[in-house]
Order: sequence, then structure tokens, then C-alpha cells
Amino acid sequence: MILDSETATMALGKQLAGMLQPGDKIALSGTLGAGKTSLARGILRGLGFEDDVPSPTFAIVQQYEKPDVQLPVAHVDFYRIEDADEIQELGLDDILNDGAIIAEWPDRMPDKFWTDGLQITLEIQNDDSRRLTWTAGTAWKDRWPIT
Repeated sequence: MILDSETATMALGKQLAGMLQPGDKIALSGTLGAGKTSLARGILRGLGFEDDVPSPTFAIVQQYEKPDVQLPVAHVDFYRIEDADEIQELGLDDILNDGAIIAEWPDRMPDKFWTDGLQITLEIQNDDSRRLTWTAGTAWKDRWPIT
């Protein structure tokens, strides 16, 4: 799938929001500037969040709760995680009980964490568009891909 603008990336995020369910995990991979945070912003907009959506690079976990969103979501950025033991302290399993996780730089987590999730990779193309590829885990088999 080709996303030709930030507007297209946000629109895809809004579509994804309509599919999101408690327990869902979305892994966003790509180089700096590939559009990971824009896609996450689109998801949060689609869930009803109207304020600014900062990148969680420094906070590591930015949580969004009802009534600001229709479904509780943790927007996580693992970029600064250096030791896998630090991840346990984040409480991500608790978040999945009634909410979802959108994660940037998911390669810091063990691969098995993502097996039932939606793994999206964004690549910057020569024309500045973004090429989106994915692997959809079992939890997403009837919801993805978006056409």
C-alpha cells in the first residue's frame, strides 16, 4: 500500500481506529520520519482524541483514557529502551486487559509479544511517499487488510 501524504497516513489511522479492540497490539516500524507517529495520531484521532498527540519518545508511554478516547490506548515508544528488563516495569500486559497498545520501535520487545498483533512497516520512497507493508497476526485475520 502506498501512502502519498501525511493526510493519507492519518486517514488510514482513523480507519484502523474503527477496528481496534481491547487486547490489540499494533507495532509500527520504520526509520525516523517514516510516519509512525502520524499513523498513531490518526488512530488516536479516530478514537476521538482531539488534543495534541506528542511523540512518546521521552515519556516512553503516553496513555489515553476514556472519556477522551473510545478505547483506552497506550502509545509506546521503545526507542530509548536499552535493557529488556525495563519493559517489564511499563505494565503493558495490564493495559491490554481493557485497552490497546500502539508501539513505535517494537523491535525492542521479544518477537513473541507481536505474534497476534498487527505489525506495520513504513518505508520512505524516492517520491517522499510511504510504502506500507504489514504482517497481520491471528487477532487481525478478519479485520486486516484495509482495502
